[in-house]
Amino acid sequence: MAKVIMVQGTMSNAGKSLIAAGLCRIFRQDGYRAAPFKSQNMALNSFATKEGLEMSRAQAVQAEAAGIEPLVCMNPVLLKPTDDQGSQVIVNGKSIGSMKARDYFRFKTELIPVIKEAFRKLEDSFDIIVIEGAGSPAEINLRENDIVNMGLAEMVDAPVILVGDIDRGGVFAQLLGTLMLLEDDEKERVKGLIINKFRGDASLLDSGIEMLEEKCGVPVVGTVPYADLKIEDEDSLSERLAADKRGLVDIAVVRLPKISNFTDFDVFGQYPDVSVRYVSEAEELRGADMIVIPGSKSTIADLEWMRGQGLADEIIRLSGEGVPVFGICGGYQMLGTKVSDPEGVEGGGEAGGLGLLPVSTVLSGVKKTEQFRGAFCDAEGIFSGLSGLGIEGYEIHAGRTCRDGDPGRSVSGFTSGDTGACCGNIYGTYIHGIFDSNGIAGTVVKALADRKGAALSACDELSRREFREMEYDRLADMLREHLDMDRIYSMLREAAF
Repeated sequence: MAKVIMVQGTMSNAGKSLIAAGLCRIFRQDGYRAAPFKSQNMALNSFATKEGLEMSRAQAVQAEAAGIEPLVCMNPVLLKPTDDQGSQVIVNGKSIGSMKARDYFRFKTELIPVIKEAFRKLEDSFDIIVIEGAGSPAEINLRENDIVNMGLAEMVDAPVILVGDIDRGGVFAQLLGTLMLLEDDEKERVKGLIINKFRGDASLLDSGIEMLEEKCGVPVVGTVPYADLKIEDEDSLSERLAADKRGLVDIAVVRLPKISNFTDFDVFGQYPDVSVRYVSEAEELRGADMIVIPGSKSTIADLEWMRGQGLADEIIRLSGEGVPVFGICGGYQMLGTKVSDPEGVEGGGEAGGLGLLPVSTVLSGVKKTEQFRGAFCDAEGIFSGLSGLGIEGYEIHAGRTCRDGDPGRSVSGFTSGDTGACCGNIYGTYIHGIFDSNGIAGTVVKALADRKGAALSACDELSRREFREMEYDRLADMLREHLDMDRIYSMLREAAF
């Protein structure tokens, strides 16, 4: 049976996911079969496995870092927020419906057998399981029947490393305060502390670290520097969503309130002359070379939000000036003439779309989650060079989009298998990860640069997979340099079988 180690954090976005991914990579490099595990994740960034099951992208990324195929048992429970009070609940890759927070709090203990069974599947196949917690274990109002932090650590008898984020300030208070709020048996599980995202001279922390260790009795096993790694972030707290720097080629992504799978655009980070900005106001769209409407968990609500912000009118205006507009999943649905929700999948209702593509969408309770292999078909306009290029990605959506049959407007198939449509410089598709396959992002960037007569800097034409592998190795090298891996391996040796 596998050895286990658990990474918990003092707060959301402390860096748990990245630390866990780095440990998975290190263990793989050291010859071990490692696998990630997160019993319950709350995120709108999701992934479809080969079996057509839905799981968090964070665990899919960690699996990739470990050099293994993502499996739904690595994330048996996924919560996808639908509004401020509730979430869609996905268990073992399939939706079981939506629940309000209070109802889920009462229900979640019924998921313990599901979580244990998923963990057992990994135990039987791997040497080391790297578990990630959620939020903070010090949320004392949520301690009862906990299934993701200390409750899970007790369930599987895991030693814990606690990560604090110094970039957001108060890291010593974060770490010490978290430990003070734990029960004695929970505190005993914490075998090491990590100070994450440090900028500057680490020796300046020495006196604080010494005092922290004296007060809490737990060693600091590393101070990890802030690093600009091009590895996917887990959720909408991602710092890259706040970036506003404009590159030679500027891509503006609408920052929808229920934005999903914003990692679709991470590939453009490989190009030094390209900026990806996430915008919430109409004036921020001006000067963009391409506008992207991403996926959404609440298509109609986010469409109405775009109208209220003036974004919808500005997108229509700029598209008339020839600025290409690209919609993915919910964004594709919004580009059409109408989105209706007769079954109340996302709360019900109907809304007119932007009318940039002659298609309409009807949402339904039948959710499509599957991987995709196909190609671009009859790409028109600025991205006509995409025609014939192969695509590997995945679909996760409720509903079906059909052409309106308006004889006055021509529309072409954009991606094979009736998964998209295009009309001039307006493009829509259901395929997540569409820019990741070889040659696609480069073709898009070059077309945008050519349109404005700009010359791009030379850059290495690595495939997306090669680039990601390089970044995982960079992450592992950084952690090896700044973590006491001997102590971390000793935690594994002391962990129960």
